[in-house]
Amino acid sequence: MDLEFGAADEEFRGEVRGWLREHVPARPLPSLETAEGFAAHREWERTLGAARLGVVSWPEEYGGRGASVLQWLVFEEEYYAAGAPGRVSQNGINLLAPTLLKHGTPEQLARILPPMAAGEVIWAQAWSEPGAGSDLAALRATATRTDGGWLLDGQKTWSSRAAFADRGFGLFRSDAESSRHKGLTYLMFPLDAEGVTVRPIGRLDGKPAFAELFLDKVFVPDEDVIGAPGDGWRVAMATAGNERGLTLRSPGRFTAAAERLVELWKERADASGDALRDRVADAWIRARAYRLKGFETVSRDDDIGAESSLNKVFWSELDVALHETALDLLGPDGELESEWLENYVFSLAGPIYAGTNEIQRNVIAERLLGLPRGSR
Repeated sequence: MDLEFGAADEEFRGEVRGWLREHVPARPLPSLETAEGFAAHREWERTLGAARLGVVSWPEEYGGRGASVLQWLVFEEEYYAAGAPGRVSQNGINLLAPTLLKHGTPEQLARILPPMAAGEVIWAQAWSEPGAGSDLAALRATATRTDGGWLLDGQKTWSSRAAFADRGFGLFRSDAESSRHKGLTYLMFPLDAEGVTVRPIGRLDGKPAFAELFLDKVFVPDEDVIGAPGDGWRVAMATAGNERGLTLRSPGRFTAAAERLVELWKERADASGDALRDRVADAWIRARAYRLKGFETVSRDDDIGAESSLNKVFWSELDVALHETALDLLGPDGELESEWLENYVFSLAGPIYAGTNEIQRNVIAERLLGLPRGSR
């Protein structure tokens, strides 16, 4: 694996760094989990889209730059190092878009991707249901055939971004006689459609990071089915692999946070002594290791498959450890440090969303280590 960046990569890095220096807001935007903050972050997505920096690795016809995946990693490093705003469009660009690029029709790509790249349409992830979270195959929401499309019924919960987003995507059981992974269909639907009720769910801090969705005979046309009807599980695994791999949590997110943690330790070293030094060093080393793993991943020609579960366990546990260390360094002041504290609260969800880490360890045991079921 070549760890050196080429001239074109460094030129791209310089362009991105310069643009971010000029455009990143001088003050942090309000939390994107509030109506005011969501609107501000939506406007930021439009700013990125106008510069064709929202989705740099996408083809140009869909609003990207046709950049390499390595250049996408470069962009992510510079983005987080600059302290740029969180990406309110991440469900669409990091989860739905890769699925469409692999399984979508040309018509869907031309219709869905450009508005997503421009920040004009924000997507919510509508997978989990009561009783079907990490065990997604237990879902019960249905899609019933009708003239020209499907009628959706059921409930989705813990739907990311759904409190303020425009559209959603998820799996529905389209064969009433099927069970588990069979007879599922992957559909997209508007959140303002007749029959959709959106009920925000507050986090520990009261902000509506998620929402419940209640669907009552919501019509979805055939052109909003991704892949073949009944083949939704196979299509969904493309989304799950992206969610648990690099795209949801790129290495740049953690290397930037680790650098800020080191600076915080330097500021607090006299007060904390050496007690937290090893934890700070460990977080920095693990962040750099994840960066190297990212280079290895993008250098491969094949899908990483079940290895995405290794990535998910690693980055989610690193995120918690990194922010716990920061709060321990801050001591009582940590309650006044809104950025570290808010990010810590969010990090606690990491081992749960995108499939709980317990489930991911089962996947690792069975599919990577070849252990029999029940032996763990």
